[in-house]
Amino acid sequence: MTSEPVTPAQSGAAPDLVELAKIVARQRAEMDRLRDQAAVSAVVERAKGAVMALTGCSADAAGEQLLQRAKSARHTLLEECWITLGTLAPMPSGPGRASESYGIEAPGRAGALQEPGVPDDVAAALARLGQALVRVMTPHDLARCLLEHLGPDMSADAVLIYTRRPDGGLGLIGHAGIDDKLAAQWCQVPPLSGMAALDALQAGEPRWLEDFAADERRYLLIGDPPDRWRSRAWLPVLAAGSAEVCIGVLRGRAGAFTPRDRAHLRGVTALCAGRLRAFEIPPERDADAATDAVQALFEALPVAAMLLTPLRSATGEIEDFRVEAATTQVGDLLGRTGEEPAGRRLLELRPALAAEPVWQGCLHVLATGSAYEGEPFAHEEVVAGVAELSVYRARVAPLGDALVVSWIRHGSSDRQEQRLADLQRLGNLGWANWNLATQEASWSTQVFSLVGRDPAHGPVPLPEVPKLALPEDTPALTRAVGELVHDGRPFDVPFRIRTSGGIRHLRLVAEAVPDRYGTPVEVHGFVQDMTARRRAELALVESERAILTQHDVLQAERTLASRLQHALLPMSNRPVHLAGLRVEVAYLPAQSGVHVGGDWFSAIELPDGDALLVVGDVAGHGVDAVATMAQLRFTAKGMVITGSSLTGALARLNTLLLHSRDSHTTATMVLARYEPRRRRLVWAQAGHPPPLLLRDGRARYLARPGGMLLGAAARPVYQEAECRLDPGDRLILYTDGLVEHPPDSIDRGLEQLAEAVAAPHGDGPGSLGPLLARMLPDVRRDDVCVVDVRVPGPEDR
Repeated sequence: MTSEPVTPAQSGAAPDLVELAKIVARQRAEMDRLRDQAAVSAVVERAKGAVMALTGCSADAAGEQLLQRAKSARHTLLEECWITLGTLAPMPSGPGRASESYGIEAPGRAGALQEPGVPDDVAAALARLGQALVRVMTPHDLARCLLEHLGPDMSADAVLIYTRRPDGGLGLIGHAGIDDKLAAQWCQVPPLSGMAALDALQAGEPRWLEDFAADERRYLLIGDPPDRWRSRAWLPVLAAGSAEVCIGVLRGRAGAFTPRDRAHLRGVTALCAGRLRAFEIPPERDADAATDAVQALFEALPVAAMLLTPLRSATGEIEDFRVEAATTQVGDLLGRTGEEPAGRRLLELRPALAAEPVWQGCLHVLATGSAYEGEPFAHEEVVAGVAELSVYRARVAPLGDALVVSWIRHGSSDRQEQRLADLQRLGNLGWANWNLATQEASWSTQVFSLVGRDPAHGPVPLPEVPKLALPEDTPALTRAVGELVHDGRPFDVPFRIRTSGGIRHLRLVAEAVPDRYGTPVEVHGFVQDMTARRRAELALVESERAILTQHDVLQAERTLASRLQHALLPMSNRPVHLAGLRVEVAYLPAQSGVHVGGDWFSAIELPDGDALLVVGDVAGHGVDAVATMAQLRFTAKGMVITGSSLTGALARLNTLLLHSRDSHTTATMVLARYEPRRRRLVWAQAGHPPPLLLRDGRARYLARPGGMLLGAAARPVYQEAECRLDPGDRLILYTDGLVEHPPDSIDRGLEQLAEAVAAPHGDGPGSLGPLLARMLPDVRRDDVCVVDVRVPGPEDR
């Protein structure tokens, strides 16, 4: 192993952790490389030994023969070694035979690796697989390795490895891509017809399942549901002309396996034959007297129990356990009724056990040496032909280097006791009894925990129970206990106690059992912890109080804002005449919520005889919105009166909002000036809906000039637009509360306003009322401000 010198850090300087990490990473990579190199060498040496056993040649000659075979077959030396190991066949021992009781199949082996038409990419993939196989230590590792290899190449979703059992059925020895539940369901396959894996083993040929509908009629398909995998391939692993292992490749997508895929899979099975043969087989148990005695002892035990010894991998990690002895009941609990567990691997009996708590319990006992006891679990078993649900608890205890695992069945009394304990724990309560004749008392463990009392001190006598409570609660509890003892009157009394964790709210419920003369002789009841409930009640009361206080504050704010609004927006009960126009205004506050909005209007006659018409909407509600509204309303009028243009006034109002306090308020506005001499209307807007013009019974919205809402940007650009108003025209200025009614869009609201204005209506002073009644919902969520401007026609003079 190589390493790099580390330059000493200067005195007092912190080490360069990044450089140290790089050195460690390189050293680990070097260790992995050396470990793989050693594993490859072991495979090559084992293959050379097999050739030497067959031919009697030297080690160098065997190595040269392997190199020549690899060169002629166009694959790597490691691949040739795996193939050579996969062709080992059992040979009878006898005179003239080598000590190795295996032979090698004659040259000319069939397999995809020897086919000249194998694509180069498949050959490269198989070479990578051959290298990866040296790190595979178990059949489960092999299944995971194959899934990683075949998943990207041909969309494989799961890999299953079955071996033929002595009874002719199949046993699942490795899997990847399926959960433990499905593996447990299909871990043992009886010798039934209609199983594709068994059919492939018996025929010695692959079975390609590429038509799901036809395959489902012919075979019993693995899966829950079976259509989880729409195409499958089952390939026997041939060794010396026979097959004892079958590899299944399952794909979620439908479709046929291409010729390239089939060649690839045949090559995979050829390599896997050697890897499967090279697995270290755990030594069988010695059938000695000690083993027989241990098994006889376990068979006499009345409970389900077994003796386990750990099986470790090359790295020292626990990969499985071997069952050295077991009682007959163990097979039922492991789902292997009628089978003999002794001598077999634990995960072979029940693969799903690795995900269950008892497996972690076994690892914990091996690591710490302390016993483990699991939580109760339900198990369905058949008693006298009837399915019955029983409750078991698993226990694991160390025995030297081995483990004793037992399952204790809970009787009816045990179950009742467990249910009572669960009830007390879930209800956070405990039971208590007091014998008034003998002065004896008994408490459940939960009561001691609730009152914070050491069980070693024993329960408190009934007359002394009130002393546990706080002084404020003692009188009520003392009175209740006295009435119970003397008159037999039951009680349900809450009280508080002080514990190391703080104040705890408890509830004591008790009743008396009288003798035949009616005299109380025994008291039984329960104590319940009400702390969480009481805290929740107090939190609810506090929340309600806060809500009421906030509501009062908001209501007061609404009243103040409403008064300010009425003072700032004087409303006229009749239309007013400005510069030859008849102007009618309406302001309707929101009906939901407790805030007052910032909608406003202005309609005045200027000193030069023109009319100024304004509507605006300040974002937000409450006193701040009303204050901003007043500021904009009076400032806009003052600017226009003193000679500012409409766009200039909007620009200055935008600057005013940007620099007013720190509220970052925004607002929209329409500012219009009407010259009666030329009947000319000039207007500008800042992010506001456009005015609606009604002329000759047709309603249309004026084209909006450019303009951004106030307070949104430092240098906005505002433009003016103008139009001529003819006698009989009607112009509607409004805020968005008139046209915006969720869930309908504002575009739909604009369409409805145009339809309402164009509908037949009266020209009297109250003509704005029907329009509002048609447009507004029963409950208004926003303020509404409308300025209705009419140009009198000849009939109005």
